Amino acid sequence: MREDLPDLATFLIVAEERSFTRAALRLGTSQSAVSQAVRRIEARLGTTLLARTTRSVNPTETGERLLATLRPALAEIAGRMAEIATLQERPAGLVRITTSRHAAETVLWPAIDRVLARYPEIAVELSVDGALTNIVTDRFDAGVRLGESLEKDMIAVRIGPDLRMAVLAAPAYLAGHPAPASPRDLIAHRCINLRMATRGNLYAWEFERGGQTLNVRVEGALIVNDSAMALRAALAGHGVACVIEDAAIRAHLAEGRLVRLLDDWCPPFAGHHLYYPDRRNLSPAFRIVLAELRQSAPPA
Repeated sequence: MREDLPDLATFLIVAEERSFTRAALRLGTSQSAVSQAVRRIEARLGTTLLARTTRSVNPTETGERLLATLRPALAEIAGRMAEIATLQERPAGLVRITTSRHAAETVLWPAIDRVLARYPEIAVELSVDGALTNIVTDRFDAGVRLGESLEKDMIAVRIGPDLRMAVLAAPAYLAGHPAPASPRDLIAHRCINLRMATRGNLYAWEFERGGQTLNVRVEGALIVNDSAMALRAALAGHGVACVIEDAAIRAHLAEGRLVRLLDDWCPPFAGHHLYYPDRRNLSPAFRIVLAELRQSAPPA
């Protein structure tokens, strides 16, 4: 079929121009060569693709069906070739990304750091926001969020490992409060509530074990809207926090500043993903950022 591509492209132009003569002019070749290309395709398929009269040339029903396949396919090929040609030049331009703080610090920033060092003509704007921003309306190139938070009509690329929640408290707090044996026991504890940026409600702590799921609405003297502040409050002994586990938390646990609770109730979940609305028309600068994130992503 590869040898048919030039003839298929010629057929498409004849159908668009509704004329062998105009198609020949557009292609810079002879009318005879155009006619022969169309006849070869028709002979190969064993059907008539163009209805010819002395005044007009129109696709047959079969021709229209072939055109419906050819137009997007050849447009995609042309687009890819244009992108490759563009990437031969030094990529430049602004890439705007909206992200949560945790994703920015643990996954996104290391890749952006490398991109900025290698491509001085690329500029990056990171908007750190806990809310689920509409990237189309607010003109972002992409967003970074947890896999479970992605909109269904977005293209998503995994850029980080699976994550786990960590329920934590300082030894000083646990000295006066017995460690919870189950998530329900948290009701009797001073817990640090997290207000969600998207809806404004308090986060219901989510647990799962052996197929059983529990959502617990906790109470306490402190409400924050940032996980870093919840962690700081837990370190200070103000209660129990529930935050995403990362390297910093593992260091606190290893050095005894925090104690992990309900470990067997906190299974892994889908980690951070880069999401964007369309594969086509991506800027060269964005493609560089995307490639860097893909390269540093863990295996699926």
